[in-house]
Amino acid sequence: MLSKQQIDTYKAQGFLVVADVFSPDEVSELRRVTDEFVERSRTVTSHTEVFDLEDGHTSSMPRLRRIISPHKWHPVYTAAVRHPKIIAVLTSLWGPNIRFDNSKLNMKSAGFGSPIEWHQDWAFYPHTNDDLAAVGIMIDDMDLSNGAMLMIPGSHRGVTYDHHANGRFCGAIDASTAKLDVSNPIPCVGKAGSITVHHVRLVHGSASNRSNRQRRFLLHQYRAADSWPLVKVPTDWESWNSLIVAGEDTLEPRLVPTPVRLPLPPAINPGSIYENQRNAAKQFFERR
Repeated sequence: MLSKQQIDTYKAQGFLVVADVFSPDEVSELRRVTDEFVERSRTVTSHTEVFDLEDGHTSSMPRLRRIISPHKWHPVYTAAVRHPKIIAVLTSLWGPNIRFDNSKLNMKSAGFGSPIEWHQDWAFYPHTNDDLAAVGIMIDDMDLSNGAMLMIPGSHRGVTYDHHANGRFCGAIDASTAKLDVSNPIPCVGKAGSITVHHVRLVHGSASNRSNRQRRFLLHQYRAADSWPLVKVPTDWESWNSLIVAGEDTLEPRLVPTPVRLPLPPAINPGSIYENQRNAAKQFFERR
């Protein structure tokens, strides 16, 4: 699925955008189902196991910022986890044995979608090796004006930054204290149906949606089957084994020396990254 040049780019920069992975019909189905969930969110007034709400959410003006674990709630989302073109991309990078982790559908509604501060996914879930990535499916066209992800190229080959504030995990990097250069990020832009792939240690974030267009972005987390979590170790073996989406499982974790910081003590504000980051010492991105 990936060319040698694309693989080399991923290794060097830590991310890729791959066009035309989902067909127009597949994108249309994802939009239809997502619209149904937004309508359902009108009936809730606080976060649930399905809905993560923006501040100001009401029944008359639903402000939904995330569908939590959408693969659990609708077969269209479930099918997207094992999309053959996604699996082909991942096996090009890691080999034949791939395990799914979780999913989320981040939504930046026109004019107010919440930003996400600079962070590394690795800070939330370190493993025995770092062959992990998030695959993002563009349900809408993504550009700078509607809050495309911003990447710090090459940062996946560096340190694991401190994601704590006042001694507690907060899921965000204080760029000034960390002396992290975020002056020239590269945006992941593309047409609906494209996917992004970014390395688990890559520093990234996203600004608010300043456009009059939606930005709906379905994210799947995957890992090589021999990458085992250092936190939240699996206890339900049947469920754990069901997460294999290509190849075979293994009981032999591959150990690679990578810089790890544990996400402990846990965040003062539990739940999604949006809630964790409420306790960040500084906010880089402007809120709307």
